[in-house]
Amino acid sequence: MLFTQPVFFAFFAIVLVLQWQLLRSNRSRKWMLLAASYLFYGWWDWRFLSLIIVSTLIDYTAALRIQASDVPSLRRRWMLLSLASNLGMLGFFKYAGFFADSAVALANSLGGELSSTTLNVVL
Repeated sequence: MLFTQPVFFAFFAIVLVLQWQLLRSNRSRKWMLLAASYLFYGWWDWRFLSLIIVSTLIDYTAALRIQASDVPSLRRRWMLLSLASNLGMLGFFKYAGFFADSAVALANSLGGELSSTTLNVVL
């Protein structure tokens, strides 16, 4: 689903009406937005839903631990775990192929014989 397709505008209108007109409690609004986010992301490619679910679980757990702690260093560690996991996933899916191909090119230019069996990661 692209942002310029009519189906996106219909999806957006439904979510907007649910968010502001039909749902009154903040708790139900949050759950509906989470479900709508998963639906929107899964519409593109359901196979990647596990990534957003893992990210959600890590961030939610970290947020609960940060809220429960009064120790600044412990709070900082939970925040860094959340940040590192999200940036790690982003970095892997965005740059793993680039770095693998660059390493193969460097090794081949130095006389080595490596083949490019890079993961074809699309995200």
